[in-house]
Parts: sequence; structure tokens; C-alpha cells
Amino acid sequence: MNAPIGRGQAGFDLGHWASRFWNRRVGGMLWRNTVVSTGVFLIGLAVLWVLVEYAGMAEVIAAGVGFLVANTLHYLLGRYWIFAGSQRKLASGYVLFLMNSGVGLGVTMALFWVLITFTPMHYLVVRIVVSVFAGLIVFALNAALNFRQV
Repeated sequence: MNAPIGRGQAGFDLGHWASRFWNRRVGGMLWRNTVVSTGVFLIGLAVLWVLVEYAGMAEVIAAGVGFLVANTLHYLLGRYWIFAGSQRKLASGYVLFLMNSGVGLGVTMALFWVLITFTPMHYLVVRIVVSVFAGLIVFALNAALNFRQV
């Protein structure tokens, strides 16, 4: 087990966190999250495409709108299937989910901007690449802090 990082503080024990996330039960939640994330991501991607191609919206703004639409659907599916049995109240869980999604949105928008600005990648490909990083961060936040399943 790794020693906690930091003196005089609670510290960060990597072994503790790894054991909390690296087990069969959490693997099942991650699998269910992947199924839901893929479905709502496709919906968000469709929203992004429609807003850019038909509504003439700026790509970065449209990416944010698509992300928020997808995450609202994700909460409902997550609450009742991914993290079934959570004791968190519906309204407070939604607020925390949106806060975690805000972190994901920040990661999404920052990485989206960097890749759109500094690479020749198509905006839809960029959005797919960015989703992997943001999705794992949001899953970990929701599993540990919101639904308290890890």
C-alpha cells in the first residue's frame, strides 16, 4: 500500500483509491456507464451536428450545448441503472451530478478548444476523443462523491 502523500494532512493514498475502484462491482458500474454514456453521447453528438450544420452555431458553443443535453439524460439513466440503490435524494443528486458534469464540461471544452485550435482534426472526431477523458473523470466523481457507490 502506498504511503499517503502530504504531511499533517489526510493525504492521498493511491492504494486505497485503487482498491475502491478496481473490483468487479465497480467494473459492472463502469460497463453500464459506458453503455449509457455511448447512447447519450450519440444524442449529444447529433445535437452538436445539427446546431453547427443547420443552425450555424459556433462549434465550441454547440459542443457545450450537446454536452449538457446528453448529461441531463445521463443523470436519469445513471440514477436508476448505473448506480441503482443510491440513497441520495433525487434533487440533491441531480445538483451534484450537474456539478460533476460542470467539471466534465470544463475538461471537454478545454480539450476541445486545444485540439480544434492546434490540430487538423475534424470537430466531430475531436469531440469523440475528448469524451473518453471527460467521461472517465465524471464517472469517478459520481461513483465516489454523488452516488457513493465506491
